Amino acid sequence: MAMDVRERKESVEIAIEAKGGSVASVKPTRQVQTTIASKNVCVYYGDKQALFNISLEIGKCEITALIGPSGCGKSTFLRCLNRMNDVIEGCRVEGVITLDGRSIYDPKLDVVQLREQVGMVFQKPNPFPKSIYDNVAYGPRIHGLADSKDQLDQIVEDSLRRAGLFEEVKDRLHDSGTGLSGGQQQRLCIARAIAVNPEVILMDEPCSALDPIATAKIEDLMLELKENYTIVIVTHSMQQAARVSDRTGFFHIGELVEVGDTSQLFQKPKEKRTEDYIRGRFG
Repeated sequence: MAMDVRERKESVEIAIEAKGGSVASVKPTRQVQTTIASKNVCVYYGDKQALFNISLEIGKCEITALIGPSGCGKSTFLRCLNRMNDVIEGCRVEGVITLDGRSIYDPKLDVVQLREQVGMVFQKPNPFPKSIYDNVAYGPRIHGLADSKDQLDQIVEDSLRRAGLFEEVKDRLHDSGTGLSGGQQQRLCIARAIAVNPEVILMDEPCSALDPIATAKIEDLMLELKENYTIVIVTHSMQQAARVSDRTGFFHIGELVEVGDTSQLFQKPKEKRTEDYIRGRFG
């Protein structure tokens, strides 16, 4: 990888031990271009309201982390960003979400095209029961991104290289993707996501099923990928949010309580609920 989590120049120097205390160096506020913006987003599952008036701007080529206790709505919000909630019976989304200024709920918008622009990596690695090659080639094939076998081969190789996996699998591209280790499977899923050249990558607790070594590789990969992609990550680990994210949003009981530069949020949270969560008083 081009840079290691512990060595990156702009790292947020935060140490959190058992959710207690924090030491941070605060970076100056950045002026960034917004890729995704939500305004007053509410989500309902039948008669139950899961999200309340979520307004959040996500910066281009940044990593935004969403943290909070289990069941607080962070994964529900993440699924709004590529309309994955559409497939849940009884789910209703209100409010406005835009990608590059255009509403993702525009009736003229092709949802398939939206999910090409906004890829997703899930909590548990879910490679297709196909070869490593076919896992990565699947998206480019169905979207018609390659005009020849040589072009498809190049897309597969480039995607695997960007996911930091090519050197480990180049001699077994036609072996099953399900035969890889957990960390390799997750990097394969990331390669599959970026093979269609998305603008945004959503990651829903992508390291929760991985060991510390595999987690470190995924975190290194996220830092490298943000040079070209906007990344939104849901994580239960405040340490992970501190290590990799530029901005962090804290969710609690369906509300976005606070959002800001990661260093600021951990060192000097503005809201008492944020401070209580960071200090381990609940959650």
